Amino acid sequence: MAVSFMAGNPVLKEVHSDLKRRMDKAVTDFQTHLVSLRTGRASVQLLDQVRVDYYGTPTPLTQIAQVTTPEANLILVQPWDAGLVKEIEKALRAPEHGFNPQSDGRILRVPIPPMTEERRRGVVKQLNQELEDHKTALRNVRRDGNDHLKKLAKDKKVSEDEEKRAQEEVQTMLNDEIRKLEEAARKKEIDIMQI
Repeated sequence: MAVSFMAGNPVLKEVHSDLKRRMDKAVTDFQTHLVSLRTGRASVQLLDQVRVDYYGTPTPLTQIAQVTTPEANLILVQPWDAGLVKEIEKALRAPEHGFNPQSDGRILRVPIPPMTEERRRGVVKQLNQELEDHKTALRNVRRDGNDHLKKLAKDKKVSEDEEKRAQEEVQTMLNDEIRKLEEAARKKEIDIMQI
């Protein structure tokens, strides 16, 4: 993108940086979510969304246990506190995660079975839903930005031409961010559907 008109305008500079920050956050959140989607191979990121009841506080699994992938279809979870094995096992078996860990009392082995065609399609559907949710979030950021620009124009802090030019720039920012989301989703879909 060329030099930003909004970033060069003192009145619009703060609006521009706020919109950019919020849009980048939505894209980063989407990319983080992509890492945790199953592809049929074991990955420690598959357990990023797992929260364990750690003395009454939902805590990310990675903060209370060492998580490794010694094989392509197995994840090992070794809690630092052996008393948490049952809680970790319970969290992994929760329906939203759907893992079937085996425990020897100290270490949990989480097998990652090969994905069926039906399961792959389900994950792609979940991916597309997440993509739409994040696109909506980006559009909401654009709407907030345009509302702010209209208010600035109404208060005579910027001219109508500056408002129009700024709105075009906001739309360009939105298009760029949506393109990033779609590109990341396309790559992940290819990865998911690979056997």
